[in-house]
Amino acid sequence: MKEPYTARLELFAENSQRVKKVFVWKNPMVNRLSALLYTAENKIADDEAIRASYELIKDNTGSFSAFRGNSVISIAAMLSLSAHKGTQLTNTMAVYELLKNVKFRASDYLVIAAYQIAANTAPEHFQRTVERTKAFYDGMKAKHRFLTGQDDYIFAAMLGLSDIDVHSGVERMEQLYATLKPEFLSGNSVQALTQVLVLGGDSSESAFRVIALSDAFRDRGLRMDKEYTLSSLGVLSLLPGSKENIVNDVSETYDFLRTKKGFGSWSITKQELLLLSAGLVAFKYVDEVKSGVVSTVLSTSITNIVIAQQAASAAAAATAAAAAATSGN
Repeated sequence: MKEPYTARLELFAENSQRVKKVFVWKNPMVNRLSALLYTAENKIADDEAIRASYELIKDNTGSFSAFRGNSVISIAAMLSLSAHKGTQLTNTMAVYELLKNVKFRASDYLVIAAYQIAANTAPEHFQRTVERTKAFYDGMKAKHRFLTGQDDYIFAAMLGLSDIDVHSGVERMEQLYATLKPEFLSGNSVQALTQVLVLGGDSSESAFRVIALSDAFRDRGLRMDKEYTLSSLGVLSLLPGSKENIVNDVSETYDFLRTKKGFGSWSITKQELLLLSAGLVAFKYVDEVKSGVVSTVLSTSITNIVIAQQAASAAAAATAAAAAATSGN
């Protein structure tokens, strides 16, 4: 691996330890997402800034608010990277209410969806974006009533933010679903995969590229076709590189991180580490595009897609862990 990329992996490992020390009682996957957010911007995790943002959220929300839910540290990390934290939180809370007004349910997923909208469009476009988000969600729900739920809120918001036509976008997702579902077991994960592909400027070859990447990973003994990682295949399929190079990059990233403190087999599952490795590889390619090393045009939204995908997975893991703890008690 080239030195700049190795340095970024070292930064991610260090950031993970920084966030863990401050929020040791929080869900590890959410903490690692916070570390990834800072690493995406090549910054050392500012634990004091994250803590200050965490306190800002607590000061402006009620005890039972979803803003204080399982993903609060992720939101705090996002806020800590904002130049206007107070305004960003106010806008996020305003969008959250708009989303609830169109019958979205309160949840960690909805908080992250609200943040995505508030951070990526101007206040005068909030209402229109919320309406587009609901239209995409309702379109997906009409096609897959039992698959579509709260875990689709984040990508529905990303689709709402895009300039993709709602009807044609939903229809393209359905076409991709019909092509990809026979290849993979989890219908819910396939739906998330189709959302990523459409967001990334889906081409006629995208489904076949996903399948080819999946086979290439399997040949290396790496399974990217599981519940949390399948949508990562969509992200990786958008990258301007050969499947061999992409698989090598993810494999080398995975092996490198396994040697770092907090990333051993007792600390993090293989699937989560693959998920994070895929995200870090995507950031690597984005950097190369920005520097002109790679001539192929990469979607400008790729970083947001990665963060949305990682946030959705982290929220799912945190929600599952909280539910397990509640049932255990």
